[in-house]
Amino acid sequence: MKTNNWMLMAFLLLPGVVHSAQDTADKISESGPVIEGFGPVMPVEQTTPLSGKEHFRVVFDVAEQGEPDKANRRFESLARFLNMQARAGVPAKQVELALVVHGKAGFDLLNNTHFEEKYGQQNPNAPLLAQLQKHNVRVILCGQSAGFSGIEPVQLLPGVEMALSAMTAHALLQQQGYTLNPF
Repeated sequence: MKTNNWMLMAFLLLPGVVHSAQDTADKISESGPVIEGFGPVMPVEQTTPLSGKEHFRVVFDVAEQGEPDKANRRFESLARFLNMQARAGVPAKQVELALVVHGKAGFDLLNNTHFEEKYGQQNPNAPLLAQLQKHNVRVILCGQSAGFSGIEPVQLLPGVEMALSAMTAHALLQQQGYTLNPF
């Protein structure tokens, strides 16, 4: 048994094996059709396909700040969710999403002027968030995190809402029927 495990590990470590799997994933995964350029998804043959009648109300919680030179990976999860559902036959109007941001991730919501002052470049999250908001995604910043981080409402990207706290935002969204996505 141990010999077989070593043989499998040796095979997986061969040059090109891991890379070819990544190359395959890159060739198959695509963004869109809802959010172009963000949220690439893989085609999946579902055991039980979605009917197209589903209605999703999902909130995503993000506290981890992204890298300053690319869109926050956690923000991109919302684009991925929208693209996935559309590819599975669920109309975008039947997917209601909210993004609750707190902690250091609040800096990823700065408008380009203030992001550039802090990081020396335009905010790479701005195009993604603008597309998400065009599809009625609510972007909500924790007011407590903003206060502790020195972020003022005037410094935020257009359309970003300020909540009393992330905890309050989650409680209110749950009362409105939103479920928390743990990813």
